[in-house]
Amino acid sequence: RHPGFGGLEVTMARIELKSAEELRWMREAGLVVVSIHEALRAAVAPGITTRELDEVSAAAIADSGATSNFLGYYDYPATVCISVNDVIVHGIPGDTELAAGDIVSFDCGAYVERRGRQWHGDAAFSVIVGEPFVSDEDFASGVRASGSLPGVDENVLRERRQLNALTRESLWSALAALATGKRISAVGSAVEEVVAHHGEINGWEAGIVEEFVGHGIGTSMHMPPDVLNYRVRGIQARLKPGMVLAVEPMLVRGDIASITDDDEWTVRTADGRDAAHWEHSIAITEDGVSVLTARDGGAAGLAPYGVTPVGLD
Repeated sequence: RHPGFGGLEVTMARIELKSAEELRWMREAGLVVVSIHEALRAAVAPGITTRELDEVSAAAIADSGATSNFLGYYDYPATVCISVNDVIVHGIPGDTELAAGDIVSFDCGAYVERRGRQWHGDAAFSVIVGEPFVSDEDFASGVRASGSLPGVDENVLRERRQLNALTRESLWSALAALATGKRISAVGSAVEEVVAHHGEINGWEAGIVEEFVGHGIGTSMHMPPDVLNYRVRGIQARLKPGMVLAVEPMLVRGDIASITDDDEWTVRTADGRDAAHWEHSIAITEDGVSVLTARDGGAAGLAPYGVTPVGLD
């Protein structure tokens, strides 16, 4: 496991608080990540390799005039982590060809430089290859993928759709909880509630990965505090204006135990079951919250929870 790259690091170090101007710079970085996501969603299709998708990511970063914060991080060799099926996180792009029905997570990041400092963005999404992407607005209104995919087992497809949807919903529920909560622990409570609710609906309960968690973000990609996706005993940090948090639930179809490949990066489920990963970077401001890595600031995704984000553009 690589310290600071999504791994749990218990620390009492100071949490970086940003000024209003610095939050706008972080919004610029967030919009670069949005553009990476949009380019990847347009390119992903059966038969494309994960290396080709890394090239799409690299081009989107270059076109934005930004810099990858993944490439070279602890010697990571690509601009995006692409995790297919049983891979939870940190999948290295290569010769793997995506197939219809695969569940694939894309974890993306970039930074911009303003006044001699780096300002970072970080966000992730999952897709099922061969299906149209459901927009935040449609997802919030209850739209879910349906129908069959040629050559894909209907039971596998159904469970992958369920896993992807509940991971996405757990992210938005957690982001909304930060708008009204007092402490970072609001995230873990929200994720657990969504997982339990969907467990009753789906007839199976997803596992919440504990080894990899969210984090603070700002002048570095990974900073204090750790943002846990599950409830723990003890008091967690109080939410304060100027905080920016990368919230990233990772859920699995089976057991949360994981193994790391010989490449020392690729983390997959020990039982070979599927995983999904969704993430956004969110700013806590004097007047509310703003999702820096959503094109609309989080307006569509937060609407079902009665939360209207603050505009930073």
